[in-house]
Amino acid sequence: MQSVLIVIHILIVIALVAVVLLQRSEGGVLGSGGGSGNFMTGRGQANALSRATAILAALFFATSILMSIIAGWSKAPHSILTRGPGAPASQEAPQPVSPGNILDQLKQLQGQSNAPAAPVAPAAPAPAPAPAQKP
Repeated sequence: MQSVLIVIHILIVIALVAVVLLQRSEGGVLGSGGGSGNFMTGRGQANALSRATAILAALFFATSILMSIIAGWSKAPHSILTRGPGAPASQEAPQPVSPGNILDQLKQLQGQSNAPAAPVAPAAPAPAPAPAQKP
C-alpha cells in the first residue's frame, strides 16, 4: 500500500511541475521569452492550467498526509531514553536515571562510563633544576 502511494505521489509531483512550467508568465520581469510561444495561448487554456495546478496541489497535500499517517501506523511507540538509536530491540533496557535536570543526569552517566577500575596514584613531582654557575 505504501509503495503504491509513493508511486502515485511521484506521478503527481511530476505532473505538478509540468503544469507549472507550462503556464504563461504574467510578469515580464522574470522571463524575457515567456509570451513568445504559440502552444498555450488564450484565456481558456490559462484557466484550465490554473485549475489543474490547484487540483494537483490538493492531491499532493492529500498524498503527503496519507503517507505520514501510514508511516505512523507501522511504528510502535518507544522512549528514546530507554533505547539508543543503534541498539537492537531485544537488548535489555538500561536502569532508569535518577530524577533531576538533564545536566545532572549527563554528568552522572559520564562519571559512570569514565570511572577507572583502580585508583591511580598521583605522579611524583619532578626535581627542580639546579641553578647554572658562572665560571
